Amino acid sequence: MKKLLFIWALALIYSGSLPAQNVKTGKDTLLPAMDSLKNQSLQQAESLLVQESQQQKIDSIVKAELRQELQKINLNVQKQKDLEDQLKRIEESDSLKKAQRLKRIEDLKGNSPGFPVAPFGDTLFSINTRIGSFKPAERASAVSRRIKALADSERFSPDSLLVVQSESSSDIVYGELVVMAVTDLDALWYSRSRDDLAGEYAAKIRTAVTAQQKTNSILGWLIRIGLVLAILLGAAGIFYLVNLVFNRTRAYLRSNKERYFKGLSIKNINILTPEQNLKMALVANNLLRLLVLFFTFYLALPLLFGIFPETRAWAAVLWRLVANPAGSIALGIWNYLPKLFTVIVIIWVARYAVKLLKFLSLQIARGTLVIKGFYPEWAQPTFAIVRFLLYAFVFVVIFPYLPGSDSPIFKGVSLFLGVLFSLGSSSAIANVIAGLVITYMRPFKIGDRIKLGEVTGDVIDKTFLVTRIRTIKNEEITVPNSTVMSNYTVNYSTSSRDLGLILNTTVTIGYDAPWQKVHELLIAAAKETEGILKDKEPFVLQISLDDFFVTYQLNAYTDQAQAMAAIYSRLHQNIQDKFSQAGVEIVSPHYRAMRDGNKPAMPQ
Repeated sequence: MKKLLFIWALALIYSGSLPAQNVKTGKDTLLPAMDSLKNQSLQQAESLLVQESQQQKIDSIVKAELRQELQKINLNVQKQKDLEDQLKRIEESDSLKKAQRLKRIEDLKGNSPGFPVAPFGDTLFSINTRIGSFKPAERASAVSRRIKALADSERFSPDSLLVVQSESSSDIVYGELVVMAVTDLDALWYSRSRDDLAGEYAAKIRTAVTAQQKTNSILGWLIRIGLVLAILLGAAGIFYLVNLVFNRTRAYLRSNKERYFKGLSIKNINILTPEQNLKMALVANNLLRLLVLFFTFYLALPLLFGIFPETRAWAAVLWRLVANPAGSIALGIWNYLPKLFTVIVIIWVARYAVKLLKFLSLQIARGTLVIKGFYPEWAQPTFAIVRFLLYAFVFVVIFPYLPGSDSPIFKGVSLFLGVLFSLGSSSAIANVIAGLVITYMRPFKIGDRIKLGEVTGDVIDKTFLVTRIRTIKNEEITVPNSTVMSNYTVNYSTSSRDLGLILNTTVTIGYDAPWQKVHELLIAAAKETEGILKDKEPFVLQISLDDFFVTYQLNAYTDQAQAMAAIYSRLHQNIQDKFSQAGVEIVSPHYRAMRDGNKPAMPQ
């Protein structure tokens, strides 16, 4: 029992002290920084492997001693139970520590792939452990040199490369040359037996040396030269075909320029002439030709470099430069396909929803579809508002599915545009809101003759930002909607359609003319004026009795609000003619007449 306790104490001391060991790196500081870090990780993993192996041996001894004690004790049930409990605790503790050590070893293995043995460019295997003071990097370099020496030997026989077992290692030998030694630590690193690992390494060395000797033979050189010539001829043929195809494409575009190139114009504004359009097509054709030639040349280089062992590393680099980005792009597109389908479905549904809304708005605007309380002139503005809100909603929905939407750059640009829009659009937003209010207040519509402040004319355009008016002098005036909201508006066209717009003008006649005669002449002049409604009787109002004359106001109905100026002109002409024919003098502007005060100036 004392021997058992002594072994258990040694196990506890050993398991507690090993993780705190500080493994010296010797002359590692003389190696490059990356090799030093790799050596340090390999040493840590090697130390843990040794610890794991020794711990297993100690645990085996302790467990064996406990089992022997259990076999000797048959009568003392309590002591047997205590030993069984102690054995169980040891096994549980060993399992936990073993799992922790193995996890740390695997982490170190992942971070330390070892030093490659690559005598001919391709890595045959890696060396991860040292032998005495012989570090992994030095072992890998020495093994590579010995394998190269085998390849340089003119009488290499693969069957002469053998694995010889010794007490501490399995040696791979060729004659008297020890190519490498596979130790128990090497086997522990890969969790394999020493003999299996040595046999695998020997097979790889035989294959690599045999292939290298075939490559360096005269037949191998002839084959490589033939492959080089074939690749060069193939590339030259592809270059010739590419130039031939694109030259014919250029000639075809020139000969059919009238058929394919009509220029580019937007609303009668020429953006590109047919000649410029043809020139752009020819430039694109030439750029595409150069791009195809460049990729042909670039893909030919790895093929050429891959023929010779000395340049195969360059070929791998060139392939990776193309394959890695292309693979990343293809993988990114493949992973994005579900999101892309979602975006397409959302846009498709939104598109047909907009088409349905447009159809309904056209029907309402034409009067085919009547909705109580909804005026036809509201149809197009309402459609524009709903379409904008629908597009905004669609953008918000698909935004998380857009590639790069979660990148800091995308978020920064979005924030910048939002701040820019907020700072620079206060007046624009005020005009938009005013435009919405004006639309649904219906103070006027396109084609109405209105008076807005000091401006009188016909409404030719209404947008969410401005209202455009053309005066009778063909002056086009743009008024912001916020200004429209802050001024009064007179609409001459609204009443002219149903009630008739009343045109009025005033004349001043002296007191010597009978008012009945004046009324008669004014009404007669109105009835003979073109544009005055015949079914609505004109009327005259005497609006003031001034010092020297009476002011008469003629009122007449018209349904032609846009012709107000012309109707007024004809009306004034007829008034002058009627009063001149009747001998009644119009005293506007008035003048003062001298008369005898003894005789009253009363009409007969």
